[in-house]
Amino acid sequence: MYNKEQIRMEWKKQLAIDFNCTIQDFDKEENVITLAKSNQGRRIYTQQKEFFSMVTLGRNTVICADEKMHEWLRQWSANKNGIWLFEHSYLMELELELQKYGKKLGQSHHMFLPKVELNEPTIDFSLKWFEQDAIMKLYQQAFANALCEKFLPQRPDILAVGAMKGEQIIGLAGCSADTTLFWQIGIDVLPAYRGMGIGTKLVQLLKNETFRRGAIPFYGTSLSNLYSWNIALNCGFYPAWVEIETIEN
Repeated sequence: MYNKEQIRMEWKKQLAIDFNCTIQDFDKEENVITLAKSNQGRRIYTQQKEFFSMVTLGRNTVICADEKMHEWLRQWSANKNGIWLFEHSYLMELELELQKYGKKLGQSHHMFLPKVELNEPTIDFSLKWFEQDAIMKLYQQAFANALCEKFLPQRPDILAVGAMKGEQIIGLAGCSADTTLFWQIGIDVLPAYRGMGIGTKLVQLLKNETFRRGAIPFYGTSLSNLYSWNIALNCGFYPAWVEIETIEN
């Protein structure tokens, strides 16, 4: 079982791969600009060529970008507190520059790492666990947040747990193996069954089982999805980093 500091160190190692930097870069006061590169072992969320992404762990910001943007980025980020580069006014400036290259900013991802306590929730509904083979039958159902849109070999959905009403799945928490070590958890609850604590309990169960299988669970959501934020916090996750990337314009 990992402790909190071990999890944070392993995650820094992963982010260093993703953002083509060193672990020490995240602890600097000044912002860091690196060359966009498809390193072996990185998390893969798109098949597009790496062009721009940036991340903060709460101190500075590491910006990973195509070399042709570096000079502009050095001027844009100079003498700025890295955490404020994710504010709307600076993102608008960045968006205008990205448009010159046929890119635009995607969604910002507010990401959570787990505390290590395995608190078991009280379950007052029927449960069903789904291993990877059984998940293949769930892709056509209404669980876009719990599962990927389809089977993705680069980040396969590997485990899920459902809240059941008879044969109907009324809530589903699933996790994708974004790397061998780090599994990302997502949650969906049908509208008629929200507000009953089902989502929180499913995520808690899946978080605990992920730890038991030797992986580290993590969780992500958008800035304004307060329902999802509350689930993360209630399940023992804590805010750990924010990242954003580009998509085709």
